[in-house]
Amino acid sequence: MRLLLLEDDPRLHALIVTGLREAGHSVEGVTTARLAYNVAMTGTFDALILDVMLPEGEDAGFLLARRLREEGQGTPILFLTARSDVESRLQGLEVGDDHLGKPFDFRELRSRLAGLVRRAAGQARSVLPLPGGAGLDVHRREVLDAAARPVPLTPREFELLEGFALHPERAYSRDDLLMRVWAGQPDTESRVVDVYVGNLRRKLGERVIVTVRGHGYRLGALGEADA
Repeated sequence: MRLLLLEDDPRLHALIVTGLREAGHSVEGVTTARLAYNVAMTGTFDALILDVMLPEGEDAGFLLARRLREEGQGTPILFLTARSDVESRLQGLEVGDDHLGKPFDFRELRSRLAGLVRRAAGQARSVLPLPGGAGLDVHRREVLDAAARPVPLTPREFELLEGFALHPERAYSRDDLLMRVWAGQPDTESRVVDVYVGNLRRKLGERVIVTVRGHGYRLGALGEADA
């Protein structure tokens, strides 16, 4: 993750920057709301970590977040503050996305940041990843291969693949897939699933859908090239 940290306490600032960098993240640290505004508006970050009480004022972090939102900055914001009253927490959630009180466990900070970024990605993302570098665009109802070229699929092929892409860890039985894609045709035989899976493998590679012995099928491993 690429992170922007606004924290005016020198010791805490250094501890957070060092800890996040050791965890593999890229961190840009500033100590004033003015600098944080300039950096946030000109850079690209996965999340902003903002102290609330700053030399500019007791609510400077909240005011900064409000200004960023009003100017179209939608990056997830996590507030750090020693203030634990309900009003402060509510104000933080109104203009930001999460709130972590001081002192805090560093493991919780990392967990909160990861959750913010996952939620933001889920809200923004319409293209679901497929094995081999392909992607399924939920909104456009199309599949693109690793070279961003459209892959022609029939409506049922797309529906079948979409079910796997939406739940990449789930193994589906043939009956599950029949209910999802062919629910309006109760007499359809389960072997039709095998035929459609074969069609998808032929168009997108043998590893796009893998067989789960004794059960059915699931999406292949993401990032795995077709063998």
